[in-house]
Amino acid sequence: MKKTRSLAVLALSIVLGTQLITAQTHNISVDVKKPGSPIQKTMYGIFFEDINYGADGGLYAEMVKNRSFEFPQSLLGWTTFGNVEVKNDGPFANNPHYVRLSYPGHDEKRTGMDNEGFFGFGLKKDADYRFSVWARAAAGNATESIRIEFIDPTSAVLSSQNITVDSKEWKKYQVVLKSTTLEPKAKLRIFLNSKGSLDLEHVSVFPVDTWKGRENGLRKDLAQALYDLKPGVFRFPGGCIVEGTDLETRYQWKNSVGQVENRKLNENRWEYTFPHRFFPDYYQSYGMGFYEFFQLSEEIGAEPLPVISCGLSCQFQNHDNKAHVGVNDLDSYVQDALDLIEFANGDVNTKWGKLRADMGHPASFNLKLIAVGNEQWGSLYPERLVPFLKAIRAKHPNIKVIGSSGPSPDGKDFDFGWSEMKRLKADLVDEHYYKDPQWFLSNAKRYDNYDRKGPKVFAGEYACHPKNRKNNFESALCEAAFMTGFERNADVVQMCTYAPLFAHVDGWQWKPDLIWFDNLRSVRSANYYVQQLYGHNVGTNVLTTVENKLPLAGQDGIYASSALDKTKNEIILKIANTSDVAKKINYSFNGLKAAERSGMQTTLKSENPDQENTLDNPNAVVPTTKEIKVSGNTLEVELAPKSFNLFTLKL
Repeated sequence: MKKTRSLAVLALSIVLGTQLITAQTHNISVDVKKPGSPIQKTMYGIFFEDINYGADGGLYAEMVKNRSFEFPQSLLGWTTFGNVEVKNDGPFANNPHYVRLSYPGHDEKRTGMDNEGFFGFGLKKDADYRFSVWARAAAGNATESIRIEFIDPTSAVLSSQNITVDSKEWKKYQVVLKSTTLEPKAKLRIFLNSKGSLDLEHVSVFPVDTWKGRENGLRKDLAQALYDLKPGVFRFPGGCIVEGTDLETRYQWKNSVGQVENRKLNENRWEYTFPHRFFPDYYQSYGMGFYEFFQLSEEIGAEPLPVISCGLSCQFQNHDNKAHVGVNDLDSYVQDALDLIEFANGDVNTKWGKLRADMGHPASFNLKLIAVGNEQWGSLYPERLVPFLKAIRAKHPNIKVIGSSGPSPDGKDFDFGWSEMKRLKADLVDEHYYKDPQWFLSNAKRYDNYDRKGPKVFAGEYACHPKNRKNNFESALCEAAFMTGFERNADVVQMCTYAPLFAHVDGWQWKPDLIWFDNLRSVRSANYYVQQLYGHNVGTNVLTTVENKLPLAGQDGIYASSALDKTKNEIILKIANTSDVAKKINYSFNGLKAAERSGMQTTLKSENPDQENTLDNPNAVVPTTKEIKVSGNTLEVELAPKSFNLFTLKL
């Protein structure tokens, strides 16, 4: 009897305790008449690296793999039949290889080749695709012919066009093929139609419908996803590919500009980094190079932030100092940095400014930021940063230079890196952290006690990594909670970019990633929507949020930040409830006259923390929005368990 009564009392206590927790109200106040630190327009941005087939096979819309036959195995990606020969004296100095197709010696035999594309050619029904090739008649007849086909996995022809090659000189030819059906795994086939020989170089296929309609264009849905984030800054081209596995394979921006056909192929350091995700055919065509990066930055409204090599190859993969450039041998690297600034901003009468103009952009790209090195650490880095700082500040004093604090958010190397960046007076310091959910929740106050007089912070690579490394709702919620700390400390944190950006479902090396895609579709992760909500609601000034004179950064599972947007004349509130129960919030707006005001509440939530958006279920976790009304100068709301909430109130 006593045991039964005790259990009943225990059950009642649990119920009452739960009700008390649920009913607990947080009283938050902000002073609207005293806006705090300015929030930089660059606060929330994006970081691009060619990992997970993010460029070739991804954002860069080229569909042909090894289009110039420059892979170390010249025909990798191609299957040949009949009389096919690889030659090495073509019209483009940096890409001299081409193929010669010749009559096989019998009318019933065929000469030609198939290209597998990047995990196939994704064809949309009734869509147009532009095939182009540089070609010449090789011998005998001045006129030769080829037939271009899209075929499905059974070799059924989906579309076909003929091209007549009418010159013994190299010329560019192109035709448009219309796909008759939806096919995610098509191939390109080229037949020799005539009885002579002809040469083919730079074989290319692009959708006609690219971003902004450009022939050397970007995949439209992926570029649109970037635009829809409304990013303030765009960091490129990496990441570890800036360093390369060795100095020879580092990213060299000068190889990525000029005529597309003459851009030099580079090995991608991610092709063999992980044996369990091994892709030996992963190379960088540089078809999407620095000009295209700057152009995209301009089109999506983001400040361009190029990253350049400091003469250190990847320190994770190279422990011998001989693998790096000596401090006294950095002149060409420093000159590359100065030339890059000239390419971006220089007058059309300068060498590199003229090249930019010749490529189609006479106006300056208005570059303001440059990062030297990726995530280098130890004494090797600051001694190499010094000559870059001296040269850039002497010639371009208005350019802000970003230094590195290494690959970790704490520890001996991190502390040393920060002390050196302060000593050298770097403008910003790049911090990277890939951590578990609890770390993100526990570190929302990370920047509360940072030195206000030192260099500013750029969180250049970060992402929450749950145990299964999914882009699940749990990781998105933890990032949303953590990011309130960015905003509360906008006087210190000036930029942040989630990483990595893209991943092909058939060719990834690293996860989680912000946007996933296959050859035809793309999906925006729950993490994407957190970034989008922050990016669209930056504000101009911090409003200090306090509860009992403390910022709300994890108390009772609540994380909050507030901003004033002077241009839109509105208040922006961001609140994450990471607890398992609903929470009541009373927001008091001091200095605001009592009145009825309209606003919007946007909520991102899921009852399943492991829920993720997929290609087949892209809307599993998406924001929902509703109108709200505020009477007086207090907003009273109840936050759903495990939810991120955004409130915008018109003043």
